[in-house]
Amino acid sequence: MDSLDAGAAGIDCAPTKADEAVEYSLSNGMVARLANLDVSIAFSSYQSGILYFLGRSPEGAHLHQSVLPKPMGISVDRPDRLTLASGAQVVRFQNVLAPHERINDVFDACYVPRTFHLTGDLDLHDIGVDRDDRPIFVNTRFNCLATLSPKHSFAPIWLPPFVTGMLEGDKCHLNGLAMLRGKPAYVTAVSRSDVIDGWRDRRADGGVVVDVEANRIVCEGLSMPHSPRMHRGELWLVNSGTGEIGVVEGLSEGKGRFAPRAFCPGFLRGLAFRDKYAFVGLSKPRYKRFEGLALDDRLKRADAEPWCGVQIIDLDAGGCVDWLRIDGAVAELYDVAVIPGFRRPMALTPFSGEAAALITFEAD
Repeated sequence: MDSLDAGAAGIDCAPTKADEAVEYSLSNGMVARLANLDVSIAFSSYQSGILYFLGRSPEGAHLHQSVLPKPMGISVDRPDRLTLASGAQVVRFQNVLAPHERINDVFDACYVPRTFHLTGDLDLHDIGVDRDDRPIFVNTRFNCLATLSPKHSFAPIWLPPFVTGMLEGDKCHLNGLAMLRGKPAYVTAVSRSDVIDGWRDRRADGGVVVDVEANRIVCEGLSMPHSPRMHRGELWLVNSGTGEIGVVEGLSEGKGRFAPRAFCPGFLRGLAFRDKYAFVGLSKPRYKRFEGLALDDRLKRADAEPWCGVQIIDLDAGGCVDWLRIDGAVAELYDVAVIPGFRRPMALTPFSGEAAALITFEAD
């Protein structure tokens, strides 16, 4: 087992109550695989209020933690920038280090929160960045895709065809966003309900994928789908209620169908890719919202307990090849992102002493 340093060499590692009862473990091959792929991983947990960065050091794996309010969707639209849906705001982080620079002689990327936009409590979920450099986010509270407004909480840009009017109240639980060539391409929703909280009665098989440009449903019959992503010309997503990652086949025919490619032992949210590998976030089912789904029976048949953590899936083989597991007080993750080109990234917690003390400027 590789060593896992859950601290951050004295930088921005403020513990939370959850940290005191959390254990991290990982597969023997995780560090080597990150090195071979030349990536690190970012993942979010609204439960712990932490944005995590899994990287590597000469001693093994390294986990950096940045405390933020309700971190959810993560977008890494380029290696030097990260956009985060965080509670009632959208935060844009910028890596301030040049290629030869290091923080504390070890961190080769330092993401500093440079821009904050107060949206109010919109129950933000997935987020992306469009070709005009605008954050595009899933506004679950108002059942729409939206962007930032200089005056208001948000500017709506798209509403699902089955939702009537721009009214407050989570009807369909719109959650996932797939970007393609700088535009919103597909979204996922737990149902096509048009009444407040109606999605809760359709968790088992009411899930849909909607083509944003065509404004129509292109796949249905899913169980709490999340995290649609385009990869190598295919639309991937996680069918959270069954614990499966897969693709939507037949999109060109007008009505797609979900084709599972792998099973993971958990309620899945968060999906990112590098070459032939998928990075998938797993959570433990909780309360009535995640329970009573096909995932429960699937776990029983596999004689398995649900996980919290990140698994790397070999898409050719259809199985897990490496993993990070989290046990204890943290049981739920939301999103996963791959950061290419950096060994050991970190992020400063907004309004912390470390953020105030780090001064950078453009050199002549």
